[in-house]
Amino acid sequence: MIEYSISIKYMIAGYAVILTVLALYLVSLFIRWRNLKRDLQLFKETRKTD
Repeated sequence: MIEYSISIKYMIAGYAVILTVLALYLVSLFIRWRNLKRDLQLFKETRKTD
């Protein structure tokens, strides 16, 4: 059986990895949403000129 002090370190490392992946995913979603808004605005502007 793994010692308590080592298992706590593994648990903290696991949570750190999960939170890092989640943060990267949220940043990715924010960037995609911002780009989508920009593309939609550009699309609306090009439709007005036609």
